[in-house]
Amino acid sequence: MAELRRQLGVLDAVTIGLGSMIGAGIFAALAPAARAAGSGLLIGLAVAAVVAYCNATSSARLAARYPASGGTYVYGRERLGEFWGYLAGWSFVVGKTASCAAMALTVGLYVWPSHAHAVAVAAVVVLTAVNYGGIQKSAWMTRGIIAVVLAVLAVFVVTAFEHVSGGHFALDSDVTPFGVLQAAGLLFFAFAGYARIATLGEEVRDPARTIPRAIPIALGITLVVYALVAVATLGVLGPQQLAQATAPLSQAAPSWLEPVIRVGAACAALGSLLALILGVSRTTLAMARDRRLPFALSAVHPRFGVPHRAEVTVGVIVAVVAAVADVREAIGFSSFGVLLYYAIANASAWTLTRAENRPPRWIPVLGLVGCLVLAFTLPWTSVVSGGAVVALGALIWVGRGLSSGSRRLRRQSSGS
Repeated sequence: MAELRRQLGVLDAVTIGLGSMIGAGIFAALAPAARAAGSGLLIGLAVAAVVAYCNATSSARLAARYPASGGTYVYGRERLGEFWGYLAGWSFVVGKTASCAAMALTVGLYVWPSHAHAVAVAAVVVLTAVNYGGIQKSAWMTRGIIAVVLAVLAVFVVTAFEHVSGGHFALDSDVTPFGVLQAAGLLFFAFAGYARIATLGEEVRDPARTIPRAIPIALGITLVVYALVAVATLGVLGPQQLAQATAPLSQAAPSWLEPVIRVGAACAALGSLLALILGVSRTTLAMARDRRLPFALSAVHPRFGVPHRAEVTVGVIVAVVAAVADVREAIGFSSFGVLLYYAIANASAWTLTRAENRPPRWIPVLGLVGCLVLAFTLPWTSVVSGGAVVALGALIWVGRGLSSGSRRLRRQSSGS
């Protein structure tokens, strides 16, 4: 079976992780989180950060142990059993396909709002072509995007802090634990990119050393950036105005900076979309190798060393979804699927032994509980739609198992 080429070092892996996390999530998720938590937004961000830390630590230890494409699909399969690996892969592919559509639509909304869906489809086509050309090209493009986005966010934070009002941080009486948890679940959408480093495990040089270093570095940088941006935005707009904002950072910035913010948001969304397509296609590759998805999707291009059929298939599906989806609905739906994915990652990390460099026991426990709590405190529409899709995946698994059992019985009967 053809394997992917190991071309990524620590800097490349950190860059791809940053491209996944410091993306359009921070531009798109603050407003719905503020609607849920009000002035408790920053508490929700802190909760999301703690859960993200636990997930990242568990994922890093598992990725070093199993440096293959597929991420938690592989970890769940190896540590918990075939069904749990399959369910993790199914949740990831479905949830991250929704994320891809959300990122593509964010590009459209910032670049050309009246033709957002057309721009979204065009962005998916272009970035799928970039990924098709090889992982190194994707890493170099992500570096350029990240440089632009970090520069724009730095300018935004510096200018916004001149207009911050301390009164906007006071907790109102309407702040509730449920609202804070719901905000944390929505904000988790903006953190869930570090898994991209793990899902690219087969393309990383010296993965046992590179992945455990790259994941915490990428997450640490992201936490600092998100905290500064959230404080600046909330401090300028206040919880009520932030909750109603359609483009929070643009509305919190001086008028002269708004065009720059739009460029930064579009670049951030492109960076996230580029990395998301990489991650989904690699999980698709791993599932296809195990025949959980059509085996034809396991093909690796002989020249570029990428899962080209998986990438094209993912690109086509994302383009179709982006042509008809609503970005607000995609965020909650994606968060539900990805939180279940990380719940399985934490359960897998719990089974590691000391000899396998397991994390402290409290980390996977807190990560598992945190993921499940945040998943089921999301808006009810996200819970219902996400739960239905996960249940559909489980039914497909059961149906295939029954079909395989029937075929074995027929072969045994005919043999006897």
